[in-house]
Amino acid sequence: MPAPEPQGILEPPSQAAIFLVCTAQPGHEEAIRDLLADVNGLRRSVGFRIPEALLTCVTGIGAEMWDRLFDPPRPAELHLLAEIAGPRHVSVSTPGDLLFHIRATRLDLCFELAQRLTERLEGHARVIDEVHGFRSFDERDLLGFVDGTENPEGTAAEQAVLIGDEDPAFAGGSYVVVQKYLHDLKGWDALGTEAQERAIGRTKLSNLEMDDDVKPPDSHIALTVIEDEDGEEQQILRYNMPFGRVGAGEYGTYFIGYARTPAVIEQMLTNMFLGRPPGTTDRILDFSTAVTGTLFFVPTSEFLDDPPQPTRLASAAPDDSLRIGSLRPPR
Repeated sequence: MPAPEPQGILEPPSQAAIFLVCTAQPGHEEAIRDLLADVNGLRRSVGFRIPEALLTCVTGIGAEMWDRLFDPPRPAELHLLAEIAGPRHVSVSTPGDLLFHIRATRLDLCFELAQRLTERLEGHARVIDEVHGFRSFDERDLLGFVDGTENPEGTAAEQAVLIGDEDPAFAGGSYVVVQKYLHDLKGWDALGTEAQERAIGRTKLSNLEMDDDVKPPDSHIALTVIEDEDGEEQQILRYNMPFGRVGAGEYGTYFIGYARTPAVIEQMLTNMFLGRPPGTTDRILDFSTAVTGTLFFVPTSEFLDDPPQPTRLASAAPDDSLRIGSLRPPR
């Protein structure tokens, strides 16, 4: 039996992205289920015209939405993201039923797919957060540092983000956490390069990680490296993107991290906002404020193409249409 096909999580970093977080209207679950089944078809229809632009769309489903759409059990580690209130900073938990992570080498394709999705959602769900991300120079964030250097590659990436035998009903799926951070660039720029490097734990120009004996304990890298009981590093895939509105003076980073278990990302956040040891909170948080935070489950492509109906609808009459013109593949 072939392995389940994941959604396009493992595609390389893109030059443009749109992130849509939506909440669904109560009683509109059937319309949402129908949309989920058509997402891959919509993506193919938009992306087919310019295949070299590598248009992808990863769809995530929040814990409360999952319970409204499907019978138990839910994926083993799907839950609401907990708020983490530290002594100085807060990792917030905000609503979200659906996530659409749209990527391509061109923003116009991302925009059109986002438009098609929101047309289908009209009257059924509302976009509560929309961010248009862009690639900044050589994969740098607006703080001036390269972002995503430690992403695993190849088989290591698959092992880091795709669920396996530990939850066989959802093998091939993944978890994703999103957070929108707003930066105080004036305060950050006033630090100077050496202080910025100590806050990150990496050199700014050459992108080299500092040695452990000189890396400050409150540096971002020192707090976000997670190891298991055997000392093996637990990795995630980050596809963070800069965003902003110059007229409003809004500059930020959209964090999006995929993982086989959300516990890895949640431990990173605990270290950042509470400290490891307690009190050594992430220095970068003095200049970056989390204004959103949500956890989603990312099912396989097969699950998305043919989402199961809950038991209460199983006795409904089968669909005997010829499916002419449908965006869905044959079942």
